[in-house]
Amino acid sequence: MAMSTQKSSKPKILITGANGLLGQKLVEQLVEQGKFEVIATGKGPCRLTGGGFIYQSLDITNPNEVSEVITRLAPETIIHSAAMTNVDQCELNREACVEVNVKATEYLVKAAEKIQSHFIFVSTDFIFSGENGPYDEEAEPSPVNFYGETKLIGESLVMNSKTSWAIARTVLVYGIANDLSRTNIILWVKNSLEAGKEIQVVDDQVRTPTLAEDLALGCILIAEQHAQGIFNISGSDVLTPHDMAIMTADYFGLNKDLIKKTDSTRFTQPAKRPMKTGFIIDKARKQLGFEPETFRSGIGILAKQIILARS
Repeated sequence: MAMSTQKSSKPKILITGANGLLGQKLVEQLVEQGKFEVIATGKGPCRLTGGGFIYQSLDITNPNEVSEVITRLAPETIIHSAAMTNVDQCELNREACVEVNVKATEYLVKAAEKIQSHFIFVSTDFIFSGENGPYDEEAEPSPVNFYGETKLIGESLVMNSKTSWAIARTVLVYGIANDLSRTNIILWVKNSLEAGKEIQVVDDQVRTPTLAEDLALGCILIAEQHAQGIFNISGSDVLTPHDMAIMTADYFGLNKDLIKKTDSTRFTQPAKRPMKTGFIIDKARKQLGFEPETFRSGIGILAKQIILARS
């Protein structure tokens, strides 16, 4: 997409990872609201649909490219949503994980400092041990896997930066990308039960699942209000994956007998998972006016999107 030559009076906002699930939702909502000039960046060609934004290819692991692009485009706000989030891949490919989650964040923070952008970093509940969730913003981090470690280092780079910053921590993001490329617990349960497959779902982990649209909204509220500090941006329902599976089956009228309870000890995964996380979101509610969907209404939103995506 060509750069627009018209000068916009709107403040510029730049999104990293714009081709990803959260990135797509951010660009969509920002364009719809029309308060910012939206610059979407991602590795390689644009995979976004619709218009109303500028697309700039950007490899965030290349320090020179990051510096050049950020300096040239001079966004007032940066939402850094790009990350390596596959927890097991992070455990197995530590170098790649550090490259994307730590070094790229460092390059972006340095570039933001030069032009004094408001820097919003998207983080995770996996910075916590999971021994005593749900957590508030003051809780002491203690990651149990490498992904969590790299996101915690990313947070500290942001907190120690010489520009205004905010951290949006989130939990178990679910949603539908425009190309239906990503699966999530709702789609997995729906597809499995429709195919008559029995599924094993753990009931000893606790999360506050977050609709991708809600996470995007929370980040945008931070941007609009130039809010600073740490904010928990997640759903408010404290649920086990088993609860989520039952609610999904109920919503779609599918056979719940196919859902079998199990626990985490039965699964061997390269990365350890924190058991009990989830977030207390009072601060975001009070300070930002953030109000997420319930998990049940989130299922409904996804149900509509599935129909639209397939039509």
